[in-house]
Amino acid sequence: MRRVRPGTTVSHGGRGSRTAGEERALTSVAAGDRHWGGEARDLPRLWHVTLSVSGEPAPVAEVRRALEQLAHDHPFLLTSRYADDHAEIRYWEEARDLHDAAAVALRLWGEHRRTAGLPPWEIVGLEVIDRATYRSRVAAGNGPVPATPVGVHPFP
Repeated sequence: MRRVRPGTTVSHGGRGSRTAGEERALTSVAAGDRHWGGEARDLPRLWHVTLSVSGEPAPVAEVRRALEQLAHDHPFLLTSRYADDHAEIRYWEEARDLHDAAAVALRLWGEHRRTAGLPPWEIVGLEVIDRATYRSRVAAGNGPVPATPVGVHPFP
């Protein structure tokens, strides 16, 4: 005898169907699982994100405090640089593909503007590159300076 959740029925395939208004539960897939074609699933990858924001000048001390609060709330942030009218945030994002990493990055500033006290600036630039591209740029001397200290710093 097969057990069925109350309020559901058994379909011909043996799976329970949802009742009206019932949400389907999401399930996770182990990293080593493979889809029906036998190829590896789209596993999360690391993406280096640089988010640039700009707007009306704000007191530098308030900008610094807000970026420090954002870094405290989200420790994945590596480096933030700022001035009174612009800032740049660099961090690593784990995502399935570039679209997912970019979507998260584009929401970051707006979603945390109130909680971190960020200035009402707009996003004016976004770069998302995979780890291999990041490493090749650094190796060629074209990437971010490896000695850039982690944390929140004013622009030079």
